[in-house]
Amino acid sequence: MTPAFDSRDAWLRVVRSPGLGGVRIRQLLERFGSIQAVAGASGAQLKAAGVPAAAVDWLANPDRVALAGDHAWLDQSGHHLLTCDSDDFPVLLQRAPRAPAALFVDGDPQWLWFAQIAIVGSRNPTDGGIANARDFSRTLARSGLIVTSGLADGIDAAAHHAALDAGKPTIAVIATGPDIVYPARNRALAQAIAGHGAVVSEYPPGTPAQREHFPMRNRIIASLALGTLVVEAAQRSGALITAREAAEAGREVFALPGSIHNPLAKGCHRLIRDGAALVETAQEIVQALAPQAAQLATALRGRLAVETLDADAPDALSEAPEEDDDYRRLRAALGHDPVPIDVLAQRTGLTVDTLSSMLVLMELDGRVAAAHGRYALRRA
Repeated sequence: MTPAFDSRDAWLRVVRSPGLGGVRIRQLLERFGSIQAVAGASGAQLKAAGVPAAAVDWLANPDRVALAGDHAWLDQSGHHLLTCDSDDFPVLLQRAPRAPAALFVDGDPQWLWFAQIAIVGSRNPTDGGIANARDFSRTLARSGLIVTSGLADGIDAAAHHAALDAGKPTIAVIATGPDIVYPARNRALAQAIAGHGAVVSEYPPGTPAQREHFPMRNRIIASLALGTLVVEAAQRSGALITAREAAEAGREVFALPGSIHNPLAKGCHRLIRDGAALVETAQEIVQALAPQAAQLATALRGRLAVETLDADAPDALSEAPEEDDDYRRLRAALGHDPVPIDVLAQRTGLTVDTLSSMLVLMELDGRVAAAHGRYALRRA
């Protein structure tokens, strides 16, 4: 007789099975029809399905202490398990090649459904690289895109901090279990992200940092986001893996150019030579991602129609401008007579780069009319 498991217990048993990755688990789901059937299948059935011996042995005799720890973690407030057989699983990740079968989430999983931009780069960036990561992250976050990165030192941490400083959510995808922060010095940052965003892992609680997990983490970052921005990267940087994964998933890849004398610009220059978009302003990224974000917004609105989520959640590309102080300042500075962007910068105190991204979104939303480099409120 097939043992009776509830869905969560079955998923935890299967996710912890050695040698079963996301692709194999999805194949087993298709073959057996449900995760409970996979977890309760006989050894002969599993072997016939090509399941490795170690996984067969585990499913027959799992580590109950580890499973109890998983359940205890999930029982805590704000902790979630998203699985590929659920409507809650992020739609972009669901469509990605070699996607994980489940995600552990500390924070609010709804943010995984919104339009994201991955910002990645060197763990040991230059001061200029840090400044660029912060500027782009802040502007893109204010534009309504969710900034996603990997909680590493350097560019990753700068991007997360800038999004949070702008009062916007951010997503960290990690290569350990959801209860372990690596590097440990980013623990306070991880807690802040869980409080206003989400910390995401495909590995169960207690999983330590392992070198082979980081490329898998990069794959998830690239697949969740509509595009990936590489700020600084050496020739053999892990950020280039994220960029390659993004390209393979059919997503946009952007790179910042740098000095030919900066070794951390060489990876970006290589990406540009290989077809990545050279960008100098956040506005260029917003414009490039607007069509895909609009499609994602349609899917999100369909989901919101059948599920109750945070009533203050932003649309897939632009948060309601009236709820943002910068947008209120910009609306007050605009009139019905067209004005150039440098005048708006003087009136609002905002940078031209920030204003450019905001104006693009307001134009897409039908709030602003633009002509010949001048902007005005659109008449109703």
